[in-house]
Amino acid sequence: MSRLIVLIVLLFICPELLAQIPEINTPIIEQQLENITENNEDNETEDDSYLQQMVQLMRNPLNLNNASASDMKELRVLTAIQIQNFILYRTLTGKLINLYELQAVPGWDINTIQKIRPYVIVSSRVSVSGTLNTRFINGDHSMLVRASQVIEKSKGYLLDSSTAANFYPGSPQKILFRYKYAYRNLFQYGIVAEKDAGEEFFKGTQKQGFDFYSAHIFIRKLGIIKSLAIGDFTVNMGQGLTQWQSLAFKKSVDVTNIKREADVLRPYNSPGEINFHRGLGITLAKNNWQITLFGSFRNIDANLVSDTSQSQDDYISSLQTSGYHRTKSETDDKGIQRQLAFGGNMAYQLKRLHVGINGVHYRFKLPLIKSADPYNKYALSGSSFGNYSFDYSYIFRNLHIFGEAAFTSSFDKAFINGVILSASSAVDISLLYRNISKSYQSLYSTAFTENTYPTNEKGLYCGISIKPNVFLRIDAYADFYKFPWLRYRVDAPSTGSDYVVQVSYRPNKQLDIYTRYKSESKAINVNPDQLTLSPVIQQPRKNWRTQVMYRLNSKITLRNRTEIVWFDKKGTAAEQGFLIYFDFIYKPLLSPLSGNIRLQYFETEGYNSRLYAYENDVLYSFSIPVFYDKGYRYYININYDIGKKLSFWVKWSQTIYRDKNLIGSGLDEIKGNIRSEVKLQALYKF
Repeated sequence: MSRLIVLIVLLFICPELLAQIPEINTPIIEQQLENITENNEDNETEDDSYLQQMVQLMRNPLNLNNASASDMKELRVLTAIQIQNFILYRTLTGKLINLYELQAVPGWDINTIQKIRPYVIVSSRVSVSGTLNTRFINGDHSMLVRASQVIEKSKGYLLDSSTAANFYPGSPQKILFRYKYAYRNLFQYGIVAEKDAGEEFFKGTQKQGFDFYSAHIFIRKLGIIKSLAIGDFTVNMGQGLTQWQSLAFKKSVDVTNIKREADVLRPYNSPGEINFHRGLGITLAKNNWQITLFGSFRNIDANLVSDTSQSQDDYISSLQTSGYHRTKSETDDKGIQRQLAFGGNMAYQLKRLHVGINGVHYRFKLPLIKSADPYNKYALSGSSFGNYSFDYSYIFRNLHIFGEAAFTSSFDKAFINGVILSASSAVDISLLYRNISKSYQSLYSTAFTENTYPTNEKGLYCGISIKPNVFLRIDAYADFYKFPWLRYRVDAPSTGSDYVVQVSYRPNKQLDIYTRYKSESKAINVNPDQLTLSPVIQQPRKNWRTQVMYRLNSKITLRNRTEIVWFDKKGTAAEQGFLIYFDFIYKPLLSPLSGNIRLQYFETEGYNSRLYAYENDVLYSFSIPVFYDKGYRYYININYDIGKKLSFWVKWSQTIYRDKNLIGSGLDEIKGNIRSEVKLQALYKF
């Protein structure tokens, strides 16, 4: 009876929970994707597994009355403390009566429930895994085709193929094909094929058609088999020091999202050509124990150095990660290195304590020998190496501690340790310390670091989230780090820092505002006078952004962002930039037609004051262009559903630069001041 009374009270005091279902990518997720693109030097990730997973959960929601802690981690928005409190609440009080009862769980609030609402249900029905035959027959098939093209031809397509050493021999279309079969979250298989713009198609170096093919079979929860991966899959262990191939976020205003959490094995069916294994993997789970083993063999891209004098053997100077095979030099690098990888994980879970042992070992056909530049002194080298680690986590009341201690086969060490504290219902605090030696190296790893890869870094991250009331939220973090050894374009040990404060205000379900100030300072070579030794100088960068979103009614949403950047404001390389855009989003709940329009203006004094802006795109895709110089941009994105089986998307975008007659550089250089792109997509479900 008491639970029923609590539920009735919650429904009366929180009618806003009945609001419109939020988008998959919330403002925080958009910021995290922007950060990844900025840190990866403008290379957008092609890993859309996160989007596929969330859409799959929308179609087959997770039943909270039967969900395990591992299942709830897949939602990616819940902290370990929130999951633990929910499991304890469900154990003590029994199955949930209604979704809104979640507010009675310690550490849960309205915002948390709104985030997970599209992906969960509350049902008394017992979850059935189904036989293999059921999994093969009762699932959903889908077929996706996507094509995009920059309308203006770049230099690579216009060069004379008979005289030019490098040019683009293929067509300017980028094409993606994906077939997928899925039975809930228990069984799936599929294939992916992709061709990048400029790559040949069924001719020349690509007589087999697409440049990249991927296939996978993935089974979950079949007796003691927790996961079985055949074909392409990803491996995620510990806190990313040893291996983490799935999409992972780093610093953001979501200050409690500092811990890596995922199943060790995940299916891979994205168009990215780098971060995955190809072979066989299996996870076995019994009582409190779990063990994972995997093996992979792949041909990967690399720069081959051949010695015609035969004074030494051939070797690899670097591994290629672009995935492009357009020009002769790029196709020469394709699949030239052979990589054998094998490893595993053993984990033990005892109530609130988790401990795990991780390991991965690589063997290459040809040795890797980097150039003799000083910053490469501790770079990855040789034809065989490995990474091994111990990871742990423990929850004590409202305190969650976690970490990983890793070392290489040469005993180079790396450590990450973190704390998440729910100090009260209104205050969350997080701390993370990392100490990664300058000689520690790893492949396919993404840890919570300032560097793209975990190496050569010491740092301390401190975050706090304050919720004075249901309408207001204040998030802030400070991160201090140093690099004990040289880095690319930084010819001395250096230090850096980041500070972010964001205030979010949501007085009702119609209005959503946030304003963010960010200050970061990093050292880089600055040598305008061409001195013998390049001075290493701190160059601060400050951003101020304000975004307003207003839901006019159930069909129309308006959004505006204004952002200003100051780079090296008091230094010799001072630059300033400005960006503003307006979005019109049309998304009626029961209409087959939806879409959005953006009008944008940007003006910066150079590349150092560049700005990034997340763009709505076709399903399973996103775009985060970089903006510098002066210009305008607009795009129109339309979705139309023909019944429940067939859907179409079209996106048209155009950037118009002021006072500019060349766009881009190298073979991607376009004559003129306009760059236009069209993207078409069709999805058939059967």
